[in-house]
Amino acid sequence: MACLKFAFKALCLSLLFVTVTSRPATRLQVFNVQNYGAKGDGTTDNTNAFTNAWRDACASNGLGRMYIPKGKFYVGGVTFEGPCNGQTSFVIDGTLLAPTNNNDIKKETWINFRYIDYLTISGGGTIDGQGKESWPLNDCDKDSHCPNLAMNMGFDFVNKSSIEGITSLNSKGGHLNFYYVDNFSIAGVNITAPGDSPNTDGIKIAFSSNIKISNTHIGTGDDCIAILSGNTNFDINKVTCGPGHGISVGSLGRYKEEKNVENLTVRDTVFTGTSDGIRIKTWESSVIAIVISNFVFENIHMIDVENPIIIDQKYCPHPPCQNMGESHVQIEDVTLKNIWGTSMNKMAVQLQCSKSVPCKNIHLVDINLTHNGTDATALCENVEGSASRNMVPSNCLN
Repeated sequence: MACLKFAFKALCLSLLFVTVTSRPATRLQVFNVQNYGAKGDGTTDNTNAFTNAWRDACASNGLGRMYIPKGKFYVGGVTFEGPCNGQTSFVIDGTLLAPTNNNDIKKETWINFRYIDYLTISGGGTIDGQGKESWPLNDCDKDSHCPNLAMNMGFDFVNKSSIEGITSLNSKGGHLNFYYVDNFSIAGVNITAPGDSPNTDGIKIAFSSNIKISNTHIGTGDDCIAILSGNTNFDINKVTCGPGHGISVGSLGRYKEEKNVENLTVRDTVFTGTSDGIRIKTWESSVIAIVISNFVFENIHMIDVENPIIIDQKYCPHPPCQNMGESHVQIEDVTLKNIWGTSMNKMAVQLQCSKSVPCKNIHLVDINLTHNGTDATALCENVEGSASRNMVPSNCLN
């Protein structure tokens, strides 16, 4: 009898194993926008078709893919919102065209993703902001009532996600904007706008964590990458930047709700013809005391960069603003290592820190920057740190 019970139990377990292992794998469901009435003729408004395709892709269990085939798909301002039932992908093989008139978008961001986990954006396609008509409207340095020009694509509260392979072209405002994002990868992306297109930042990030940016080219009329308030744990590598204003941390210290910026690594990156290379900027008379700390900039090539290395704690984009007061943003534990190339200005290294909270633990290692074939110069104000190994220009740190 005992043998019979054992045999019966073994049979039940084997049947259970067969049942579990024979379950079908999670099935990919594809939602082609053309099946929702979208037309890739460059003129038909496909906003509703895109919204409906996203609704079904997001609601599908398992793997839902919204697919944009080859063609030119005109789309108005659209928000793709979660949470979704499973892992959702947004695949672009064609070109998405924004309205040429900024007022027709009616949103701060042309294509916006919100409240989504496990989102993948990929493909060899292009999102074209068609910004040329809007750029002359950007006169914010003269008019405080200037219009907000739409960004190409934004991510708000999007986690464990990625974007890969697409091209962002001619945004009206910034290209890619990230806000309260965690665990996000940006790889193999091409971001392009003319060097004289105003405020067309490549990637802007705030209040986000665990961000990786790699193998990406950015050439715009503003910062290639702008790292704003509340960011932590960034790894940026193998980026080419130019034209543009370099990779900037800040500006910081202007608003009371700002948070610390910590743990940033930029490595194996090339700046070509940019106005700045590595830049940290904080406002004079800052209204909050926050900390910028634990940064590493390593293996950086500067090619004809106007200001290769600059810390500016007297940031003021719209003069006059002399003697407004000192910045209260603390900058500490910054390492700049193996940075070489050519500076368009004689002064290649500018470390202008605050009298109230001097920069501390700034370490320069193997710097070799020249100007017109001769040694460049350096400026250090209110900064404590060290310099080691090869140093061109000559060390100005105490």
